[in-house]
Amino acid sequence: MEYKVTVATGTSEYSGTNNYIYVTLVGERGESERTVLDNPGLDFRRGAVDDYTVKSAADLGPLILVRLEKQKYWVEDNWFCLYVKVSVPGQRCSYTFPCYRWLVGDKVVVELREGTAKKISDDTLPLEISHRKAELQERQKIYRSSRQLHTLNLSLHSYLLCSPVYASFSYYYIHLITNSFVHIWPLRLLELSLKKLAIKFGKSWNDLDDFKRIFWKLRSPIAEYTMKHWKEDSFFGYQFLNGSNPRMITRCKELPSNFPVTGDMVQSSLIPTTTLKEELKKGNIFLVDHAIMDGIPANVIRDKTQHIAAPLCLLYEHPEKGLIPIAIQLDQKPDKDTPVFLPSDPPLAWLLAKMWVRHAEFQVFQLLSHLLRTHLVVEVICVSTLRQLPAVHPIYKLLTPHLRYTLEINCRGRTQLISPDGIFKRVVSTGGDGLLILAQREYKVLTYRSLQPKFDFLDRGVTKLRDYFYRNHSMMLWDVIQNFVSGIVSLYYKSDSEVEQDSELQAWINDVAVEGFLKTKEELITLLSVVIFTSTAQHAATNNGQFDWCAWVPNTPCTMRHPPPTDKDAVTMGMIMDTLPDISQSCVQMAITWHLGRAQPDAIPMGQYVEQYFTEPAALRVIDKFRKELKELEEQIIAQNEGLELQYLYLCPSRMENSITI
Repeated sequence: MEYKVTVATGTSEYSGTNNYIYVTLVGERGESERTVLDNPGLDFRRGAVDDYTVKSAADLGPLILVRLEKQKYWVEDNWFCLYVKVSVPGQRCSYTFPCYRWLVGDKVVVELREGTAKKISDDTLPLEISHRKAELQERQKIYRSSRQLHTLNLSLHSYLLCSPVYASFSYYYIHLITNSFVHIWPLRLLELSLKKLAIKFGKSWNDLDDFKRIFWKLRSPIAEYTMKHWKEDSFFGYQFLNGSNPRMITRCKELPSNFPVTGDMVQSSLIPTTTLKEELKKGNIFLVDHAIMDGIPANVIRDKTQHIAAPLCLLYEHPEKGLIPIAIQLDQKPDKDTPVFLPSDPPLAWLLAKMWVRHAEFQVFQLLSHLLRTHLVVEVICVSTLRQLPAVHPIYKLLTPHLRYTLEINCRGRTQLISPDGIFKRVVSTGGDGLLILAQREYKVLTYRSLQPKFDFLDRGVTKLRDYFYRNHSMMLWDVIQNFVSGIVSLYYKSDSEVEQDSELQAWINDVAVEGFLKTKEELITLLSVVIFTSTAQHAATNNGQFDWCAWVPNTPCTMRHPPPTDKDAVTMGMIMDTLPDISQSCVQMAITWHLGRAQPDAIPMGQYVEQYFTEPAALRVIDKFRKELKELEEQIIAQNEGLELQYLYLCPSRMENSITI
């Protein structure tokens, strides 16, 4: 027998190899000859799709595995294989073996299953069963569960850098992102010096207009809009709905006991024909409470202690002005040194109070809404998937594109952003011990229910808030994602009992949540929808706009260098400038939010599955339907934004990544 074997090499830089590549075909009736793949000229170049002939003494029957081997030629040269296809000349049958991984090292062997997705109950041959078991045993040696490590720590980082088989960036992307993290903020400071701006560590700006000096190159339409409108109360309120942290606002049914606001205090902010009590009953009063910030230890930057507040902000949905703030308290414990700030107060006092709220927003959105509730939540899924689901499993095939690069970016975030000498320690008020304590507090109150958009908006009482585009688009995306997941799951699980009896799936959920157990298809569909929604839409909502809202530093300061004001009448512009980030801190804030929020060079838009793990026509039809629905949804979002001065486009599928890669 002669088999035609097609081998595809990755398209990213450094994917090709000059090493020897051998292939062996394994079927139900035996194995082919071990064959070196060698055509005239160069084989396995970047982007190449090469054809070869592999001989067998007899018909191998249905093919089960392809065994790839890589051996050093002159020097070790890693190789990224996309897939292997095998066909029998003169016959219609052909087989696809997805790979999408690196072969790293000398004399390395990788065995690939034929691409049809199979649960463990679908495998009947001893070879199939033993291969699944061996694959998971190998992965479980590499990826440890949180119960084994107690915490997902930096040990994962060293593995990913030296052996990027399953989870790591392409070598090109590693080089790019490493250089970006390490060198970005010195480069931005250099740019500023070219503009003849004297940079001195610890030096304050002279006035608010001075912040424009770092706006000369890095810009966006929303960042410029922010610069012009950031002092306006309506813009301040808008950001709780559609800014970088749109998940904090809740309906206020009754005023908290530690927030002594009276009707008389806020009457001038309400329409004349109503009262605070009436608006509370109508559901038009909302609260943003940063109690989680209370008592967090402040960072020390260049021997100077920074400052942190835990503000409460009361907002009113005005029929004409939209959502506006009507009262702010900068501490959780009211006393004579903790005044309630009002729009009727001296303008600078009210402005500084709003800055303190926005400063708390910076800490919460970066560390909790962004890092913890997207990056680290999905990391748990990544590790569990690699430990418990073989590559042939349908749920592995469904999730893998949405887990791409997440472990690697999380490891780099640990070492370069939130480490003891990382960027947060240099410029953020919660850097150092504070960010760990803050994350621990959030972890204790994080619920699975809150990760589901429908329940999140319902529980916060914000289902009727006007102009809440984040909510509207999230719900539309959730429906599309859930329909897609339901379509895929229903192809492979015909009943609830099949979910219960899938031992690999149950081991997977047990890794995700200790003693977790999936009983029904509906539970499985919901969980998978949460994973995909979190790694796409939720991450985009908190990550992609951070430059827009933070580049104008007074709008969302990364740190505060003086304590909150205790006397409304004592607030001066000099006090504000001494409180806001200094020149160097401002430069780093602008640079890092630009880098983290920009479109990434290796981005894959939502729903564009360039790595084809599913090969069955039925699954491919479900994916095509998903793409069509995403396209229609995007058209709806764009149509809704027509004519808006401030557009909300973060949840356009074409602007979201398939996975968390930054």
